[in-house]
Amino acid sequence: MSTIELAAEKAKSVIQQVENISGGEAVMKALLCEKVNTIFGYPGGAIMPIYDALYDYQERLHHILVRHEQGAVHAAQGFARTSGKTGVVFATSGPGATNLVTGLADAMIDSTPVVCITGQVFAHLLGTDAFQETDVVNITTPVTKWNYQVTDASEIPAILAKAFYIARTGRPGPVLIDITKNAQLQKFDFTGYTPCTHIRSYRPKPYVRRKYIEQAAALINEAKKPFIIFGQGIILGKAEKEFREFIEKSGIPAAWTILGMSAIPTDHPLAVGMLGMHGNYGPNVLTNDCDVLIAVGMRFDDRVTGRLDKYAKQAKVIHLDIDPSEIDKNVKAMIPVWGDCKETLPLLTELVQKKTHPEWLQRFRDFQREEEKQCIEPEMKPSTDVLSMGEVIHQINELTKGEAIIVSDVGQHQMVACRYAQFKHSNSNITSGGLGTMGFALPAAIGAKFGAPARTVIAIIGDGGFQMTIQELGTIMQSKVNVKIVILNNEFLGMVRQWQELFHDRRYSFVDITSPDFVAVAKGYYIEGRSVSKRDELRNALSGMLDHQGPYLLEVKVGKENNVFPMVPQGCSVAEIRLK
Repeated sequence: MSTIELAAEKAKSVIQQVENISGGEAVMKALLCEKVNTIFGYPGGAIMPIYDALYDYQERLHHILVRHEQGAVHAAQGFARTSGKTGVVFATSGPGATNLVTGLADAMIDSTPVVCITGQVFAHLLGTDAFQETDVVNITTPVTKWNYQVTDASEIPAILAKAFYIARTGRPGPVLIDITKNAQLQKFDFTGYTPCTHIRSYRPKPYVRRKYIEQAAALINEAKKPFIIFGQGIILGKAEKEFREFIEKSGIPAAWTILGMSAIPTDHPLAVGMLGMHGNYGPNVLTNDCDVLIAVGMRFDDRVTGRLDKYAKQAKVIHLDIDPSEIDKNVKAMIPVWGDCKETLPLLTELVQKKTHPEWLQRFRDFQREEEKQCIEPEMKPSTDVLSMGEVIHQINELTKGEAIIVSDVGQHQMVACRYAQFKHSNSNITSGGLGTMGFALPAAIGAKFGAPARTVIAIIGDGGFQMTIQELGTIMQSKVNVKIVILNNEFLGMVRQWQELFHDRRYSFVDITSPDFVAVAKGYYIEGRSVSKRDELRNALSGMLDHQGPYLLEVKVGKENNVFPMVPQGCSVAEIRLK
């Protein structure tokens, strides 16, 4: 065959690969190429062409119809956090798009990879205050890692490739792509989908500087009282194995942030508990006594540090993080270690000496015993007939043996769940950390179950937060998703009430909340349920919930004015933590 004939055959092959498709169908092809299999969404006028395209792809793209767009983002977050994949959301323009904002903000601060695709009015109507038009790009700029408005269908493949790449790489986060209706309907010549692997102006992983690794190792090897605090960066980087090897070789006590919890088993010999406002006694107090503080994949937020001017002033700080902007933002690091912890931790482990710190570790154990005597035992074995939140979590631990995924909402029950839940596996503690979004748990539990269908998913929710997204019981009903819901009902907005008791002279201003019959509401959605208030009923009720085939709601009526301790009062040092 001649050179001319070869060229003609090649051109013919290229032409055969070209498809004339709509923008809506291009979205479907992009999602399939990104190995997406689950979408959470709610249709509407401006996104109708995308939903019309989805009709022909529904066997390959499983769409979960939520009852509110905020629920879609939280479900996508739960899916992403348990599966390790990118969550995907569809929403329409105007109120559909603005309803995403809280979820986007939550995903942004908690570094959760989510791609939201919103419909928008026709391009020629932009800026005319058309029906259901809002400037979603400007509205969501502060709460997304990147956003973009598509007005021409030919842009869709490249823009979605870029969206997925940005959402999942580096420090993950939410991305929003707004597609005008004309771009969804427009036909164009589709030549294939090429996943994005590089953007010139975007560097997801900073260059690892070997000299800082060496300096960090030298400092660790000289330390007498080193202390590791770790966050979600370990889980996001899939560096659980590398982190465990590091702590076990160095022999250093390690404490977790709320989002870092489950990166190592909670019963690991070097695990010393949770940091923060309602964290464990030892990790908080001894932060201000260690000589070297090694922070891995955490951001030194205010709930962890308390008063910054009194935080770890005696310690030499080593900070490992993939996001250079977090280093020195709140706490000054003596040695910054930029990079993906899956890459930096093995380099550090290679250089640290194998050691143990028995006397130093014993100090954490001593503080733990004091905490058990003053806080934990009264919580687990109350002296009254009234049930406590802690004993509910304790019973769940015994029944699930640390194998379940716990999705907690925001409030006292969240702090209790994070203090007492036990985990054997990573990606098991799902909660709203940075934004503290009430209403997070119910939709997030739905997404978590789709992300990890073989695992037991238990949502721990307060009576206040549950009513913020109670409509998502409809999603559970229609999708037949097997989630277990535990409502810890104290008839108060408990965390606010605790602060009003301790710091506002018990002036309970609008925190007593009246709730419906939760079991009756669940039955209205064809979800089985039960309510208990007596200790001798609790274990049987929990066992029944876990054994039930299908979703189940269990209301547990707990003490109205029980408080969560220990507690670092606002404006205090972590060393000023109160046990009661």
